[in-house]
Amino acid sequence: MFPAADLPDTMPIFPLPGAVVLPRGRLPLHVFEPRYLAMFDDALKTSGRLIGMVQPLETPAGEGLHAIGCAGRITSFTETEDHRYMVTLTGISRFRTGARVDGFTPYLRHQVDWSGFERDLGKAERDPRLDRTGFLDLLARYFMAEELQTDWDSLKEAEDELLINSLSMMCPFEPEDKQALLEAPSLQTRRETLVTLMEFALASGGTGGGEERVQ
Repeated sequence: MFPAADLPDTMPIFPLPGAVVLPRGRLPLHVFEPRYLAMFDDALKTSGRLIGMVQPLETPAGEGLHAIGCAGRITSFTETEDHRYMVTLTGISRFRTGARVDGFTPYLRHQVDWSGFERDLGKAERDPRLDRTGFLDLLARYFMAEELQTDWDSLKEAEDELLINSLSMMCPFEPEDKQALLEAPSLQTRRETLVTLMEFALASGGTGGGEERVQ
């Protein structure tokens, strides 16, 4: 558990469309752009090792940021021979993005507001209304339509939060759909949103995302 007192007032921001991290979830990232390599280098020098994942938002004035993102802690990384990073972020807490912080870094830094997301720092959530058999049946049909693969034994044994949050992060939904999953106020609401998205994809013939490995 990450102490609330250690949450910073400002944070480096990684604006990546279609990529969200959820509390206690693990997001693998492949980092290769020089400005983001610099961002991860700087984050590794801090005690918290936090990165703010926020999806970009197209606005009339240009590219902005969604109001809500989630902080991830760098919990593992390896450097390739050509100086790229293979990183795992573990989700800590959601936040609201504030004003941009001026400075000399090549990457974005923003003020962040953690209020309203205190439960993200607590224990893993449960979904008392989860029909696991029905949910996994729908998931199997969705994966078949999308030509996705996974470790079914691990999914069947996963706790409610790990199951729902991992699928929310890894399934090939549109960025706005991913944002809706991120902003869901409870695990039950997130599962209901996830079910709706999978049912819609099946009804519309799938998104044609191609073969991926969901872990």
